[in-house]
Amino acid sequence: MTSVLSLKDATLALDSNAGRIEILHGISLDVHKGETLALVGPSGSGKSSLLMLMGGLERATSGTITALDQNLSQMSEDALAKFRREHMGIVFQNFHLIPTMTALENVATPLELAGRKDAMECARAELDAVGLSHRADHYPSQMSGGEQQRVALARACAPSPQILLADEPTGNLDQTTGETIMDLLFDLHAKRGTTLVLVTHSGELASRCNRTVRLRDGLIAPQAEAAQ
Repeated sequence: MTSVLSLKDATLALDSNAGRIEILHGISLDVHKGETLALVGPSGSGKSSLLMLMGGLERATSGTITALDQNLSQMSEDALAKFRREHMGIVFQNFHLIPTMTALENVATPLELAGRKDAMECARAELDAVGLSHRADHYPSQMSGGEQQRVALARACAPSPQILLADEPTGNLDQTTGETIMDLLFDLHAKRGTTLVLVTHSGELASRCNRTVRLRDGLIAPQAEAAQ
């Protein structure tokens, strides 16, 4: 199988007022093209930090992280931002929409940054794909949490990324709304062949993935990579 993400002995340590905190310890993991992978484990186990390393949003203290044959550890911040814009979509638990922009403008922003002349047209199509074409001119404050997450998902998918990273995408939503977001995530994955890696506390969401990796105390737990 072709690996689109590969971590070799990756560690993450951060300095704090209380001293140096070791978060991840020698993580080695390959994520294959087109698969769906769930990162699970108790709070504080390091799963969100691992996702941030995969997306180049945190730099590994040691070890290497490769995405689409590019060594993220050696890239400058500008190069990382460009790489993410062209190849990755990221969905956060807290949506991270720009409050002064409409849904359409939020989705169009990464396309405009990439120089796409059809940014608005493409953004409208992405909003339609998540069932929100009627909300195109609404601001985040005028939308429900589920609607905001759908906008965030449309924004992440608009550049047609090869890798989609999702950090607790249903964490702030009620069960029914969360199930809608889950269905959208897997529908978009199936239609576009995107590699999907998600952090979740939901056993139901994890069970829908091809594979589950369980973290505990910054390490991959035994039997973590058994197929679900």
